[in-house]
Amino acid sequence: MSETQVLAAGLGFGESPRWHDGRLWCANWGTQEVVAVSLDGDREVTVRVPTTVPYSIDWLPNGQLLVVSGQEALLLRQEASGTLSTYADLSGIDKTFNELVVDGRGNAYVNGSTIALVTPDGTGRQVADGLAWGNGMAVTPDNKTLIVAESHANQLTAFDIADDGGLSNRRVWADLGADNPDGICLDADGAVWYADVPHQHCVRVREGGEVLQRVPVDRGCFACMLGGPDGRTLFVVAAGWLGMDRMYEALDARTGVLLTAAAPSPGAGYPALG
Repeated sequence: MSETQVLAAGLGFGESPRWHDGRLWCANWGTQEVVAVSLDGDREVTVRVPTTVPYSIDWLPNGQLLVVSGQEALLLRQEASGTLSTYADLSGIDKTFNELVVDGRGNAYVNGSTIALVTPDGTGRQVADGLAWGNGMAVTPDNKTLIVAESHANQLTAFDIADDGGLSNRRVWADLGADNPDGICLDADGAVWYADVPHQHCVRVREGGEVLQRVPVDRGCFACMLGGPDGRTLFVVAAGWLGMDRMYEALDARTGVLLTAAAPSPGAGYPALG
């Protein structure tokens, strides 16, 4: 068990934490912001997103930021000017999208009840469906396996990734019992860290479900990411949560925090430690 420390407070609802360019970045739900926080706690709004909830973020290999405008089923790309343009319109695949991960080949996976693949030319297609609300995703360092948190199925689900980015061989990677996995990340030992909102903790598990470590928090844990100079800092975004229908009521309280804890193994795979 690791103790947590507060790196930043006063967030709305932090989601999709990513270690990039020496800072921890996250989408700040309810504020139309993507923010970056230094290890000294200095905070910068790096981009404003024209949607109520910028669901998730990640980067293309060329360094361009992608943002999921989930309620509009759009994947946005930040241009050199700083403005956001439509990278892929996914409204023909599903109505709402949630989490995002970009693999080492520049393929972007975006999920919700389905998984859409957006190839480097900006073309999107459905590669999986029937998810019990897909949340965090991670890709193994060899670009051969995609792991998805199915929050309402209480499990981590894995797919084999084909050369063209398609998915197959769907299977349970880990049965999590009563836990509801949200954001996830991989470490160099092949274990997965997952965040859990209702149970207010982050948990590290092996394939098969063996629990290796648990980090308790005093509020809902939305997502986690490994990063820092040596990749061994676990960053956790957490907040008080009353449900989607009361999001703005909870937002007014600004209970969102960015926490840190020591981790036994550095981050690996994708989302990449940029």
